[in-house]
Amino acid sequence: MEISWSVASTSSDSGQPSEFTMPVPSFDTASDRRRLGRTDIEISSVSLGCWPIAGVTSLDVNDADSIATIRASLAAGVNFIDTAYCYGAHGESENLIRRALEGTSRDEVVIATKGGIHYDAAGKQAKDASPATIARECDESLQRLGVEYVELYYLHSPDPNVPLVESAAAIQRLIDAGKTRTAGASNCTLEQLREFHAVCPLSAVQLPYNMLQRDIEQATIPWCLAEGISVTAYWPLMKGLLAGKIGTETKLADDDNRKSYPMYQGDEFERNQAFVTSLRDIAANVGRTVAEVVINWTISQPGITSALCGAKRGWQIEETASAMGWRLPPDALAAIETAIKARGTAAVKRIFQ
Repeated sequence: MEISWSVASTSSDSGQPSEFTMPVPSFDTASDRRRLGRTDIEISSVSLGCWPIAGVTSLDVNDADSIATIRASLAAGVNFIDTAYCYGAHGESENLIRRALEGTSRDEVVIATKGGIHYDAAGKQAKDASPATIARECDESLQRLGVEYVELYYLHSPDPNVPLVESAAAIQRLIDAGKTRTAGASNCTLEQLREFHAVCPLSAVQLPYNMLQRDIEQATIPWCLAEGISVTAYWPLMKGLLAGKIGTETKLADDDNRKSYPMYQGDEFERNQAFVTSLRDIAANVGRTVAEVVINWTISQPGITSALCGAKRGWQIEETASAMGWRLPPDALAAIETAIKARGTAAVKRIFQ
Protein backbone atom coordinates (compact mmCIF):
# COMPACT_ATOMS: atom_id res chain seq x y z
CA MET A 1 0.00 0.00 0.00
CA GLU A 2 1.31 3.42 -0.92
CA ILE A 3 1.81 5.78 1.98
CA SER A 4 -0.33 8.91 1.96
CA TRP A 5 0.50 11.70 4.39
CA SER A 6 -1.56 14.58 3.01
CA VAL A 7 -3.04 17.32 5.18
CA ALA A 8 -6.78 17.76 5.28
CA SER A 9 -7.85 21.06 3.79
CA THR A 10 -8.41 23.87 6.31
CA SER A 11 -11.10 26.46 6.49
CA SER A 12 -10.07 30.08 6.10
CA ASP A 13 -11.42 31.26 9.45
CA SER A 14 -10.47 28.56 11.94
CA GLY A 15 -7.61 26.58 10.45
CA GLN A 16 -9.38 23.33 11.43
CA PRO A 17 -9.63 20.58 8.79
CA SER A 18 -12.73 21.31 6.73
CA GLU A 19 -14.36 18.02 7.65
CA PHE A 20 -13.86 18.71 11.37
CA THR A 21 -17.03 18.72 13.46
CA MET A 22 -17.76 19.10 17.14
CA PRO A 23 -19.96 16.11 18.01
CA VAL A 24 -21.01 15.18 21.50
CA PRO A 25 -18.05 13.42 23.16
CA SER A 26 -18.20 9.66 23.44
CA PHE A 27 -16.94 8.01 26.61
CA ASP A 28 -18.56 4.62 26.04
CA THR A 29 -16.34 2.38 28.14
CA ALA A 30 -17.65 -0.69 26.34
CA SER A 31 -16.27 0.45 22.98
CA ASP A 32 -12.79 -0.20 21.61
CA ARG A 33 -13.02 2.99 19.53
CA ARG A 34 -13.75 6.20 21.36
CA ARG A 35 -13.96 9.81 20.30
CA LEU A 36 -11.10 12.04 21.31
CA GLY A 37 -12.78 14.76 23.34
CA ARG A 38 -15.35 16.59 21.24
CA THR A 39 -13.59 15.90 17.94
CA ASP A 40 -14.56 13.35 15.32
CA ILE A 41 -11.22 11.57 15.80
CA GLU A 42 -11.65 7.97 16.95
CA ILE A 43 -8.94 6.35 19.02
CA SER A 44 -8.46 2.86 20.41
CA SER A 45 -9.04 2.41 24.13
CA VAL A 46 -5.53 0.95 24.34
CA SER A 47 -2.78 3.13 22.89
CA LEU A 48 0.89 2.47 22.27
CA GLY A 49 3.19 4.54 24.47
CA CYS A 50 6.49 5.05 22.65
CA TRP A 51 8.71 6.20 25.52
CA PRO A 52 10.29 2.73 26.00
CA ILE A 53 11.51 2.47 22.41
CA ALA A 54 13.45 5.72 22.85
CA GLY A 55 15.90 3.70 24.95
CA VAL A 56 16.43 6.45 27.52
CA THR A 57 15.42 4.53 30.63
CA SER A 58 14.40 1.20 29.10
CA LEU A 59 17.00 -1.56 28.84
CA ASP A 60 17.61 -3.89 25.88
CA VAL A 61 16.09 -1.67 23.19
CA ASN A 62 16.93 -1.96 19.49
CA ASP A 63 15.52 -0.54 16.27
CA ALA A 64 14.34 -3.82 14.74
CA ASP A 65 12.27 -4.83 17.76
CA SER A 66 10.96 -1.31 18.23
CA ILE A 67 9.72 -1.08 14.64
CA ALA A 68 8.19 -4.55 14.95
CA THR A 69 6.43 -3.45 18.15
CA ILE A 70 4.80 -0.47 16.46
CA ARG A 71 3.62 -2.64 13.59
CA ALA A 72 2.38 -5.29 16.02
CA SER A 73 0.28 -2.66 17.78
CA LEU A 74 -1.55 -1.80 14.56
CA ALA A 75 -2.11 -5.47 13.78
CA ALA A 76 -3.55 -5.92 17.28
CA GLY A 77 -6.17 -3.22 16.77
CA VAL A 78 -4.36 -0.25 18.32
CA ASN A 79 -4.62 2.87 16.17
CA PHE A 80 -3.42 5.49 18.68
CA ILE A 81 0.34 6.06 18.95
CA ASP A 82 1.75 8.39 21.59
CA THR A 83 5.20 9.95 21.50
CA ALA A 84 6.99 13.23 22.28
CA TYR A 85 9.75 15.52 21.06
CA CYS A 86 11.94 14.46 24.00
CA TYR A 87 11.42 10.71 23.63
CA GLY A 88 15.09 10.27 22.86
CA ALA A 89 17.72 12.99 22.84
CA HIS A 90 17.72 12.95 19.04
CA GLY A 91 14.10 12.10 18.36
CA GLU A 92 14.62 8.34 18.39
CA SER A 93 10.99 7.53 19.13
CA GLU A 94 9.49 9.79 16.47
CA ASN A 95 12.00 8.60 13.87
CA LEU A 96 11.20 4.95 14.62
CA ILE A 97 7.49 5.65 14.22
CA ARG A 98 8.13 7.13 10.76
CA ARG A 99 10.08 4.05 9.74
CA ALA A 100 7.48 1.67 11.15
CA LEU A 101 4.59 3.38 9.39
CA GLU A 102 6.11 3.32 5.92
CA GLY A 103 3.50 1.75 3.67
CA THR A 104 0.66 2.47 6.11
CA SER A 105 -2.23 4.67 5.04
CA ARG A 106 -2.32 7.91 7.03
CA ASP A 107 -5.98 7.47 7.96
CA GLU A 108 -5.23 4.19 9.71
CA VAL A 109 -3.28 5.76 12.55
CA VAL A 110 -3.83 8.56 15.06
CA ILE A 111 -0.59 10.21 16.16
CA ALA A 112 -0.07 12.24 19.31
CA THR A 113 3.17 14.01 20.14
CA LYS A 114 4.22 16.61 22.69
CA GLY A 115 6.43 19.65 22.97
CA GLY A 116 7.98 21.75 25.69
CA ILE A 117 10.69 19.42 27.00
CA HIS A 118 14.09 18.86 25.39
CA TYR A 119 17.58 17.64 26.28
CA ASP A 120 20.14 20.27 27.15
CA ALA A 121 23.87 20.24 26.36
CA ALA A 122 24.51 18.14 29.48
CA GLY A 123 22.08 15.48 28.31
CA LYS A 124 19.47 16.35 30.93
CA GLN A 125 15.80 16.99 30.28
CA ALA A 126 14.91 20.69 30.44
CA LYS A 127 11.62 22.54 30.08
CA ASP A 128 11.07 25.27 27.51
CA ALA A 129 7.47 25.88 26.55
CA SER A 130 7.98 29.33 25.07
CA PRO A 131 5.97 30.00 21.90
CA ALA A 132 9.07 30.01 19.67
CA THR A 133 10.25 26.67 21.05
CA ILE A 134 6.81 25.07 20.80
CA ALA A 135 6.61 26.12 17.14
CA ARG A 136 10.12 24.86 16.37
CA GLU A 137 9.71 21.56 18.18
CA CYS A 138 6.41 20.88 16.44
CA ASP A 139 8.04 21.43 13.04
CA GLU A 140 10.90 19.10 13.97
CA SER A 141 8.48 16.46 15.25
CA LEU A 142 6.49 16.56 12.01
CA GLN A 143 9.69 16.14 10.03
CA ARG A 144 10.84 13.21 12.14
CA LEU A 145 7.44 11.55 11.93
CA GLY A 146 7.25 12.11 8.18
CA VAL A 147 3.82 13.75 8.39
CA GLU A 148 2.37 17.16 7.68
CA TYR A 149 0.14 17.17 10.75
CA VAL A 150 -0.62 15.16 13.87
CA GLU A 151 -4.04 14.55 15.29
CA LEU A 152 -3.08 15.62 18.80
CA TYR A 153 -0.34 17.92 20.09
CA TYR A 154 0.22 18.16 23.83
CA LEU A 155 2.01 20.63 26.00
CA HIS A 156 4.28 18.05 27.62
CA SER A 157 4.55 19.90 30.92
CA PRO A 158 4.03 23.46 32.12
CA ASP A 159 7.16 25.61 32.07
CA PRO A 160 7.52 27.60 35.31
CA ASN A 161 9.38 30.30 33.39
CA VAL A 162 6.69 30.81 30.73
CA PRO A 163 3.10 31.93 31.40
CA LEU A 164 0.84 28.99 30.66
CA VAL A 165 -1.44 31.14 28.53
CA GLU A 166 1.49 31.82 26.18
CA SER A 167 2.17 28.09 25.74
CA ALA A 168 -1.55 27.47 25.16
CA ALA A 169 -1.75 30.26 22.59
CA ALA A 170 1.24 28.78 20.77
CA ILE A 171 -0.51 25.42 20.44
CA GLN A 172 -3.70 27.16 19.28
CA ARG A 173 -1.60 28.68 16.49
CA LEU A 174 -0.45 25.18 15.53
CA ILE A 175 -4.11 24.20 15.17
CA ASP A 176 -4.81 27.30 13.09
CA ALA A 177 -1.86 26.41 10.85
CA GLY A 178 -3.11 22.86 10.30
CA LYS A 179 -0.12 21.27 12.02
CA THR A 180 -2.27 19.54 14.61
CA ARG A 181 -5.96 18.84 14.57
CA THR A 182 -6.43 19.40 18.26
CA ALA A 183 -4.70 20.15 21.56
CA GLY A 184 -3.82 18.34 24.75
CA ALA A 185 -2.02 19.04 28.02
CA SER A 186 0.05 16.68 30.11
CA ASN A 187 1.30 16.80 33.70
CA CYS A 188 -0.89 19.77 34.61
CA THR A 189 -2.85 20.47 37.75
CA LEU A 190 -6.57 21.09 37.43
CA GLU A 191 -6.02 24.82 37.90
CA GLN A 192 -3.50 24.79 35.05
CA LEU A 193 -5.85 22.79 32.85
CA ARG A 194 -8.60 25.34 33.36
CA GLU A 195 -6.20 28.16 32.48
CA PHE A 196 -5.00 26.38 29.34
CA HIS A 197 -8.52 25.39 28.24
CA ALA A 198 -9.70 29.01 28.41
CA VAL A 199 -7.12 29.97 25.76
CA CYS A 200 -6.85 26.80 23.69
CA PRO A 201 -9.73 24.30 24.01
CA LEU A 202 -8.44 20.91 25.13
CA SER A 203 -9.42 17.58 23.65
CA ALA A 204 -7.20 15.45 25.89
CA VAL A 205 -5.48 15.48 29.25
CA GLN A 206 -2.65 13.02 29.92
CA LEU A 207 -1.96 12.09 33.54
CA PRO A 208 -0.83 9.08 35.58
CA TYR A 209 -3.63 6.70 36.58
CA ASN A 210 -3.76 3.08 37.64
CA MET A 211 -5.26 0.79 40.27
CA LEU A 212 -2.86 2.11 42.90
CA GLN A 213 -2.96 5.77 41.88
CA ARG A 214 -6.46 7.14 41.48
CA ASP A 215 -6.02 10.68 42.77
CA ILE A 216 -7.36 12.31 39.59
CA GLU A 217 -10.77 10.75 40.28
CA GLN A 218 -11.26 13.45 42.93
CA ALA A 219 -11.50 16.53 40.73
CA THR A 220 -9.73 16.28 37.36
CA ILE A 221 -11.77 13.44 35.85
CA PRO A 222 -15.12 14.99 36.87
CA TRP A 223 -14.03 18.28 35.31
CA CYS A 224 -12.91 16.55 32.11
CA LEU A 225 -16.21 14.69 31.86
CA ALA A 226 -18.13 17.94 32.30
CA GLU A 227 -16.02 19.69 29.64
CA GLY A 228 -16.02 16.79 27.15
CA ILE A 229 -12.26 16.25 27.44
CA SER A 230 -10.65 12.83 27.10
CA VAL A 231 -8.30 11.47 29.73
CA THR A 232 -5.42 9.40 28.39
CA ALA A 233 -3.84 7.55 31.29
CA TYR A 234 -0.13 6.87 31.51
CA TRP A 235 1.47 4.34 33.86
CA PRO A 236 -1.62 2.06 33.79
CA LEU A 237 0.72 -0.86 34.56
CA MET A 238 3.03 1.31 36.70
CA LYS A 239 6.06 0.52 34.57
CA GLY A 240 5.39 -3.21 34.65
CA LEU A 241 4.63 -3.52 38.36
CA LEU A 242 0.97 -4.34 37.67
CA ALA A 243 1.68 -6.59 34.67
CA GLY A 244 2.14 -9.66 36.86
CA LYS A 245 5.58 -10.48 35.47
CA ILE A 246 7.65 -9.21 38.43
CA GLY A 247 7.86 -11.72 41.26
CA THR A 248 8.85 -11.24 44.89
CA GLU A 249 12.22 -12.73 44.07
CA THR A 250 12.85 -10.28 41.22
CA LYS A 251 15.92 -8.10 41.63
CA LEU A 252 15.99 -4.98 39.50
CA ALA A 253 19.30 -4.18 37.83
CA ASP A 254 21.36 -1.38 39.35
CA ASP A 255 20.73 0.81 36.31
CA ASP A 256 16.97 0.10 36.20
CA ASN A 257 15.27 3.49 36.48
CA ARG A 258 12.23 1.98 38.19
CA LYS A 259 14.17 1.75 41.43
CA SER A 260 13.70 5.52 41.80
CA TYR A 261 9.92 5.11 42.05
CA PRO A 262 8.39 4.75 45.54
CA MET A 263 6.21 1.82 44.44
CA TYR A 264 9.37 -0.20 43.77
CA GLN A 265 11.04 0.55 47.09
CA GLY A 266 11.19 -1.32 50.40
CA ASP A 267 7.95 -2.07 52.19
CA GLU A 268 5.94 -0.38 49.44
CA PHE A 269 7.29 -2.85 46.91
CA GLU A 270 6.42 -5.80 49.16
CA ARG A 271 2.87 -4.55 49.74
CA ASN A 272 2.42 -3.97 46.01
CA GLN A 273 3.63 -7.49 45.31
CA ALA A 274 1.00 -8.85 47.69
CA PHE A 275 -1.61 -6.81 45.81
CA VAL A 276 -0.45 -8.26 42.48
CA THR A 277 -0.74 -11.76 43.97
CA SER A 278 -4.44 -11.00 44.56
CA LEU A 279 -4.73 -9.89 40.94
CA ARG A 280 -3.18 -13.16 39.76
CA ASP A 281 -6.00 -15.08 41.45
CA ILE A 282 -8.63 -12.81 39.89
CA ALA A 283 -7.02 -13.12 36.46
CA ALA A 284 -6.89 -16.90 36.71
CA ASN A 285 -10.58 -17.01 37.56
CA VAL A 286 -11.52 -15.09 34.40
CA GLY A 287 -8.99 -16.84 32.16
CA ARG A 288 -6.94 -13.72 31.46
CA THR A 289 -3.44 -12.48 32.24
CA VAL A 290 -2.87 -9.96 35.00
CA ALA A 291 -1.98 -7.27 32.46
CA GLU A 292 -5.19 -7.88 30.52
CA VAL A 293 -7.26 -7.59 33.70
CA VAL A 294 -5.50 -4.41 34.84
CA ILE A 295 -5.84 -2.66 31.48
CA ASN A 296 -9.44 -3.79 31.01
CA TRP A 297 -10.28 -2.38 34.44
CA THR A 298 -8.49 0.88 33.58
CA ILE A 299 -10.27 1.51 30.30
CA SER A 300 -13.60 0.71 31.95
CA GLN A 301 -13.28 3.53 34.50
CA PRO A 302 -15.48 6.60 33.97
CA GLY A 303 -13.70 9.30 31.99
CA ILE A 304 -10.72 7.19 30.93
CA THR A 305 -10.71 7.28 27.14
CA SER A 306 -7.47 5.40 26.50
CA ALA A 307 -4.71 3.69 28.48
CA LEU A 308 -1.17 4.32 27.25
CA CYS A 309 0.65 1.02 27.28
CA GLY A 310 4.39 1.24 26.78
CA ALA A 311 6.10 -1.59 24.96
CA LYS A 312 9.48 -2.45 23.46
CA ARG A 313 8.50 -5.91 22.19
CA GLY A 314 5.54 -6.95 20.09
CA TRP A 315 4.22 -9.48 22.58
CA GLN A 316 3.85 -6.75 25.21
CA ILE A 317 1.46 -4.59 23.19
CA GLU A 318 -0.31 -7.67 21.87
CA GLU A 319 -1.07 -8.69 25.45
CA THR A 320 -2.32 -5.26 26.54
CA ALA A 321 -4.32 -4.82 23.33
CA SER A 322 -6.08 -8.06 24.27
CA ALA A 323 -7.68 -6.10 27.09
CA MET A 324 -10.04 -4.62 24.48
CA GLY A 325 -13.22 -6.30 23.30
CA TRP A 326 -14.58 -7.76 26.54
CA ARG A 327 -15.74 -6.75 30.02
CA LEU A 328 -14.76 -8.01 33.44
CA PRO A 329 -17.67 -9.76 35.18
CA PRO A 330 -19.20 -8.10 38.27
CA ASP A 331 -17.66 -10.57 40.71
CA ALA A 332 -14.17 -9.87 39.33
CA LEU A 333 -14.73 -6.11 39.57
CA ALA A 334 -15.87 -6.52 43.16
CA ALA A 335 -12.81 -8.62 43.97
CA ILE A 336 -10.53 -5.96 42.46
CA GLU A 337 -12.10 -3.20 44.55
CA THR A 338 -11.70 -5.35 47.66
CA ALA A 339 -8.02 -5.91 46.85
CA ILE A 340 -7.47 -2.18 46.22
CA LYS A 341 -9.03 -1.28 49.57
CA ALA A 342 -6.97 -3.95 51.35
CA ARG A 343 -3.79 -2.55 49.78
CA GLY A 344 -4.50 0.94 51.05
CA THR A 345 -2.89 4.14 49.85
CA ALA A 346 0.28 3.55 47.87
CA ALA A 347 3.26 5.90 47.76
CA VAL A 348 3.48 7.64 44.38
CA LYS A 349 5.97 9.83 42.55
CA ARG A 350 3.57 12.36 41.01
CA ILE A 351 0.22 13.44 42.40
CA PHE A 352 -2.49 15.25 40.44
CA GLN A 353 -5.94 15.64 41.93
